[in-house]
Amino acid sequence: MAEDRIILGIDPGTTVLGYGLIQVKDGKLSLVNFGVVQLHKLNNHPDKLKRILERLNGLMEEFKPDEMAIEAPFFGKNVQSMLKLGRAQGVAIAACLNRNIPFEEYSPRRIKQSITGNGNASKEQVAAMLQKVLNFNEMPKYLDATDGLAVAVCHYFSKGVGEHNKSKSSGWKSFIKDQSHRIKKP
Repeated sequence: MAEDRIILGIDPGTTVLGYGLIQVKDGKLSLVNFGVVQLHKLNNHPDKLKRILERLNGLMEEFKPDEMAIEAPFFGKNVQSMLKLGRAQGVAIAACLNRNIPFEEYSPRRIKQSITGNGNASKEQVAAMLQKVLNFNEMPKYLDATDGLAVAVCHYFSKGVGEHNKSKSSGWKSFIKDQSHRIKKP
């Protein structure tokens, strides 16, 4: 991963979608922007998906992120809600793929764990920790914005290895390959 880059984090939603952008420069994080895409006033799901696509395309055009991280779907009881959330996530992923921006997925628990040290942390705890890490004063009205920011910070802390690439970078084969310079040949 490049040392100087911009990471876009997405907390997908069909009522409110959260996003956050951070810059990594010389190993230090700084806040670029964060906010939400309001979707609750739109009556039908296709209009919501279109708004997500338009807003993310605008963010990508304006801030030119080098990487995108997105919260992976979690399992819920309402199948219809899960399908709609999956579509919102798919639109976000398609927007970054259309611009050749690499992406990675992170589970909600892993995101909270990387930010607070507690995989069961509340939205408020995550937001408070991000406030300290990224040094911003005003808490947003919707914590979906700090959730999007948390995904980007988790991506940085995880060195870009999330659920999507886990199999490529875990296990003994990967460890041995990464440490081949330490292996002494007989």
